[in-house]
Amino acid sequence: MSLLKDLEQLSASLEGTLLYDDLHKTLYSTDASVYRIKPKAVAVPKTIADISKLIRFAGEHQISITPRTAGTSLAGQTVGDGIVVDVSKNFTKILNFDPIKKTVTVEPGVIRDELNLFLKPHGVFFGPNTSTSNRCMIGGMVGNNSSGTTSIRYGVTRDKIVEIKAILSDGSEVVFKELTSVEFIEKTKGETLENKIYKSLYDELSIKATQDEIVKEFPKPEIHRRNTGYAVDILLKSDLFGGTEPTINLGKLLCGSEGTLAFTYEITLKVDDLPPANNIMVVAHYHSIQESLESVVVAMKHHLYTAEMIDDTILDCTKTNREHIKNRFFLVGEPKAIMMFEVASHDAQDAENQANALIADLEKNNFSYALVKIYGADIEKVNELRKAGLGLLGSIVGDDKAADSIEDTAVELSDLPAYIAEFSAMMLRHGQGAIYYAHAGAGELHLRPVLNLKKTSDLKLFRTIATDVAILVKKYRGSLSGEHGDGIVRGEFIPFMIGETNYELLKRIKLAFDPNSVLNIGKIVNALKMDENHRVVSGRVEPDIKTFQDFSDSLGILRAAEKCNGSGDCRKLPSAGGAMCPSYRATKNEKETTRARANALREYLTYSEKENKFDQKELYEVFELCVSCKACASECPSNVDVATLKAEFLYQYQKANGFSTRNKIFAHNAKLNKMGSLFPSITNFISNQSLVKKSMGIAPERQVPLLAKKTFRKWHENHKPTVTDFPNGRLYLFVDEFTNYYDVNIGIDAFELLTKLGYQVLVIDHEESGRAYLSKGFLEEAKKIANHNVNIFKDLVLGNAPLVGIEPSAILTFRDEYLRLADDKEEAEKLSRNAFTIEEFFKKEIIDGKIKPDSFSEEKKEIKIHGHCHQKSLSSVEATFAMLNLPTNNTVTIYNSGCCGMAGSFGYEKEHYQVSMQMGEDTLFPKVRATAENVKIAAAGTSCRHQIYDGTSREAQHPVSILRSCLKA
Repeated sequence: MSLLKDLEQLSASLEGTLLYDDLHKTLYSTDASVYRIKPKAVAVPKTIADISKLIRFAGEHQISITPRTAGTSLAGQTVGDGIVVDVSKNFTKILNFDPIKKTVTVEPGVIRDELNLFLKPHGVFFGPNTSTSNRCMIGGMVGNNSSGTTSIRYGVTRDKIVEIKAILSDGSEVVFKELTSVEFIEKTKGETLENKIYKSLYDELSIKATQDEIVKEFPKPEIHRRNTGYAVDILLKSDLFGGTEPTINLGKLLCGSEGTLAFTYEITLKVDDLPPANNIMVVAHYHSIQESLESVVVAMKHHLYTAEMIDDTILDCTKTNREHIKNRFFLVGEPKAIMMFEVASHDAQDAENQANALIADLEKNNFSYALVKIYGADIEKVNELRKAGLGLLGSIVGDDKAADSIEDTAVELSDLPAYIAEFSAMMLRHGQGAIYYAHAGAGELHLRPVLNLKKTSDLKLFRTIATDVAILVKKYRGSLSGEHGDGIVRGEFIPFMIGETNYELLKRIKLAFDPNSVLNIGKIVNALKMDENHRVVSGRVEPDIKTFQDFSDSLGILRAAEKCNGSGDCRKLPSAGGAMCPSYRATKNEKETTRARANALREYLTYSEKENKFDQKELYEVFELCVSCKACASECPSNVDVATLKAEFLYQYQKANGFSTRNKIFAHNAKLNKMGSLFPSITNFISNQSLVKKSMGIAPERQVPLLAKKTFRKWHENHKPTVTDFPNGRLYLFVDEFTNYYDVNIGIDAFELLTKLGYQVLVIDHEESGRAYLSKGFLEEAKKIANHNVNIFKDLVLGNAPLVGIEPSAILTFRDEYLRLADDKEEAEKLSRNAFTIEEFFKKEIIDGKIKPDSFSEEKKEIKIHGHCHQKSLSSVEATFAMLNLPTNNTVTIYNSGCCGMAGSFGYEKEHYQVSMQMGEDTLFPKVRATAENVKIAAAGTSCRHQIYDGTSREAQHPVSILRSCLKA
């Protein structure tokens, strides 16, 4: 029987899902590493029984099982050519918390930060804190023995292991927990696979020569962050094997084993008391890397909670990142490196004293040209910048990238300056610079050479540098992996790092656990070659991809997709804030992530042999639920803008496959509304008939938006101001297609409000924004509109006569899409700098003192703001806050809400209605329902207002209408 037939039978027997189509095999062929290996299938199990069936199936068919949670591993641990088993969707429960023992039991798909949100009310937390903590999962942290920023105080994941429930390679279930020596020996008796594992370990490690060889060759025990091979050196602490501890726990051996020994399905962890509430961060600025590292030895005498480093390469990447440019507020000058030292205390004055003592010690030793203290919420902003390090490196334009090959070395802290000095000299010999960041206080830096792995010469250098670094780390008896694991990238070097004798021991341990070679083959032992199976093929002829939009800022659309390095920021949940990625949050499917869309586009543009490489049903499937919210354009640290990629894909795909009638109707909506507005009552009646909605594929639950009785332009013709004195100057009002036909009252409110505040509001003939064309991939039409509008406004709109828009998604096209579409790039760029949302305009005028509180009533109003996604990405919701907070007695707060889910026509489409409503349910709807009836809800987006009403029956108003109601009579 063929494997395909067997997979079909296996699929039918599972409660979960088994996927073996080309798209899913493509999406799971990569993780956050440089590797690409297509699996035979992807499983999303629902039960422990499913996992057992999958393991037995793999054994019968001699294929590998690769466990996977968030897929953020950097060494290739979660890619394999067998079955990738993704437990991130269904194994997400927190099962038990014991406040007396201070333990928590979880399934492997629980996100680290979600766990700590659960634990916080109990006064405890799980200490290991990776930079991916808002999406990485406990199963992956156990697999890699993760540590992160807090390890100098709270240890690594291995230190927290109490108990692991797992499935062995024969499909049997087992519990690994603390045992006395007597209990351990009892476990060696019997014929089960579990018994054989205990007996093998006992026989191997009881030998004195074996113990001596481990002590001699393994990394120094003083290096707490060490992940080279299996942690057999930890087992030597037991009195069974020459140590002094009366108990032993094989769960600690599983921690860091990367799923090669057993498949973990339940984990019990120790938790710690919450850190002291009073913390201060001292950010030290340096002129050189070496100086920064020498200062760490001094700083670590000060009982620090964190000691993290960032170099200038990463800091420079923040200058072009919309989300993180605002987190640069603390920087002084242009440092070559900064160190972030954090002290904490239960007493505020004691924390201040600690910070001052640290500063005095650094100054005494002539370290740092600037020392800045950071307090309160600003500390988290600095930490977010540090956490974004890996993703930010992906934003480097071009084929030269920060390569994962040597990024996880750890040495004893006292050796760090000398080690880095030798490392830097070695890199110079190779004609290379390097990127330095991360955990200096723990003796570990993430070091990355900048290589173009598409070039054969650089691929050779990839191995050469890795080899030379392994030799250097071995010299200092360091660990080649501090926290990221061995995987593929470092697995080859384990025999050298720990000696052939110890490596043979690891192979025998692997054989004892996995006699049929089922579990994550090619990792740790018998490792795959580190310079093969890369996601980019060296020496290839670069595909020449013609696009309608201008992607020159990324050197083409393929390189725009290649910016995604798989770090998985798009998998964060609503509790982490932001809006990225609403479709993933609604479905929890990898296919709906920003990462999946970028990876799929990269794959098919690179390897498809079709003349039109965009003509792929798989690409249509992966882009289908993208709502073009543009959250990724700002929240993805690598600046992957999937909305722009989707617009190009839709255009190219529909050129080959045709534009559907429904898409044509939605795209040409403004032109149809122009005709419909001649008889609005009749149009509204017809468009909302069930038969009409059914024929157009519109969800029956939706009401098609109603055309106003009179367009805004018609109203304006009869309501031009009689006054001629405008003390505050003039502006051009962009009359977008939504305001003109649907939201006429909002347009009137804006016009009257601005006029009464002393502004001359100019309304001229211009085209629609083109938003509907863009969302449906009608780029030729959108380009004509962009050119028309740029040509109309280029000589009118100036600094003292800006262009102001009411609907965010419309006015912000001037700042975004027009720059890729307009023929006159220079004029489009100039115009973009003078095009503002109405909220931005008000904020600027308030700051300039032109609009003052005394123009508004003192009536008390409470207002909650929901920001439009394009505002959050391309503008700022804080501008709305400033505008509505101007009246003296307004109390204004901003909802921490994600995407509403309507996204123009998306939420009206029958097949998308349910997922659209689920997007709203993720954060927005519950917050609106919890809002008192007397509180006004502000939402600038027309889609947002409709979605809020459909999901909660609450009326939301545009901020300008609310402010208009606050004007003094």
